[in-house]
Amino acid sequence: MSAARRKILFVCLGNICRSPTAEGVVRHLLTAETSDPGVEVDSAGTGDYHLGEPPDPRSQQAAKRRGIDLSGHSARRVRRRDFDDFDLILAMDRKNLRDLEAMKPAACRAEVRLFLEYAGEPGISEVPDPYMGGASFEHVLDLVTAASRRLIARLRSEAG
Repeated sequence: MSAARRKILFVCLGNICRSPTAEGVVRHLLTAETSDPGVEVDSAGTGDYHLGEPPDPRSQQAAKRRGIDLSGHSARRVRRRDFDDFDLILAMDRKNLRDLEAMKPAACRAEVRLFLEYAGEPGISEVPDPYMGGASFEHVLDLVTAASRRLIARLRSEAG
């Protein structure tokens, strides 16, 4: 990565399943692969349902089985200043992307995109929500891990 730091915010609805999983996976991969990744990551939710809560225990268990610790995370909501503090805001699904676009100030620094599309995940554009059984937590972790590897490769390529 270049000397310029990239700041990435992952966003889902409640910030207890998909977005903290993406944050944790990217952080884990960057730490495992380089001592100075040049990337800072965080996550937030478009809703205020779980403010201050840790990630869903099922997300934590699935991640822990792969050596990824999500326990230090505390759910928060997307703030207006996030659009200037982050370079890239990646939504887990189209509904959250629409909500982010509605919140996005007219003049801001952040690029707002779908995580899987930005990361070049072939054949799928949304990370399904496992909270109410829409997908398994393992499946979400598989998708997020593959996309995170592509995201890191893309960031490295963009950095030169």
